[in-house]
Amino acid sequence: MRTVCVVGAGMSTWGEVWRKSFRQLFVDAALEAIEKSGVDHLESLYIGCMSGGLFVHQEHLGSLMADYLGMAGIPATRVESACASGGLAVRSAYIEVASGMSDIVMASGVEKMTDCHGDDASAALATAADQEYEVFHGATFPGLYAMMAHAHMAKYGTTRQMLTAISVKNHFNGSMNPVAQYPFKVKPETVESSVMIADPLRILDCSPITDGAAAVILTTEEIAKKLGKPYIKIIGSGAATDTIQLAQRADMTTIKAATLAADRALRMAGKTLKDVNFAEVHDCFTIAELVILESIGLYAPGKAGAAILAGETALDGKFPINTSGGLKSKGHPVGATGVAQVVEVYKQLTGQAEGGRQLKSRPKIGMTQNMGGSGGSSVVHIMEVA
Repeated sequence: MRTVCVVGAGMSTWGEVWRKSFRQLFVDAALEAIEKSGVDHLESLYIGCMSGGLFVHQEHLGSLMADYLGMAGIPATRVESACASGGLAVRSAYIEVASGMSDIVMASGVEKMTDCHGDDASAALATAADQEYEVFHGATFPGLYAMMAHAHMAKYGTTRQMLTAISVKNHFNGSMNPVAQYPFKVKPETVESSVMIADPLRILDCSPITDGAAAVILTTEEIAKKLGKPYIKIIGSGAATDTIQLAQRADMTTIKAATLAADRALRMAGKTLKDVNFAEVHDCFTIAELVILESIGLYAPGKAGAAILAGETALDGKFPINTSGGLKSKGHPVGATGVAQVVEVYKQLTGQAEGGRQLKSRPKIGMTQNMGGSGGSSVVHIMEVA
């Protein structure tokens, strides 16, 4: 396979974006990625989107987005795997360039989630859970992750303060991200007195409903060098699935799909976690970040919470997590999240992270971990400086 590089990245404004349409959010991110990469054409396009049909009643995104980007005629494909749709769009583009089928491919993601009623948005998100055995009986994603939190607390003694520390950290990082939906710091007492959503998860433990898009340009190393722009290499890509239903899993305190995807990506890269310097992980809820850190092997089961409290995952810690602010602060337009994680790693590895969140440790290797639903699917990428 050929070496695949990320040579440009773009993001739209994230948040409740009332004055821009679904297609305009995509075009904003796509044009920024094209401009920053210096490419003059695309050969293919992948669009991660969980449910444009339910959020804004729009499907057929390949045709729509290629047209409004001014590139009607190129092959364009919508990719879906719930909240892992963006990560799989990147993986699909990676495979196309690595295989030699195309030389310049855009991986993108977009979601417009606030144009519908809150109940409709919740129903759309619930389609990523098991409809017959979870949703029919009233389960929601806050409820499913709350069960995971209770199971982890009962098994390992995980505390409320450990979850709080994740929210505080991610909001601190996000306060320096110019496109974050919630770019402000929070205090521990604010988190712990915020509205209860599903015990023990409060609203400041939960990622928001978000409008937004992200895009990256993938190409060969030969072309990346000729463009003369900063670029990084994707050296590993792994994907996996697990049962969609939480009750069917052997252990609710771990996410097997994340374990498998991370193992596959690291093996492909020829690296171990000791070689990785930082990561963007899927913190749809604070408990998700904690469980993921154990699932990918960064910490032994039951040990991540204490490490988080000790500051090991902070910007100046030994393994920074979610330097962008994560889903919690940056926002979570579900189809775009996995692409935005790659945008952050690209910025960190090329020294372009804004607002003072640039890691001082001069990272060489970064990781992204994106997942769908309660962990029924997961995608991991390993990237390194050129």
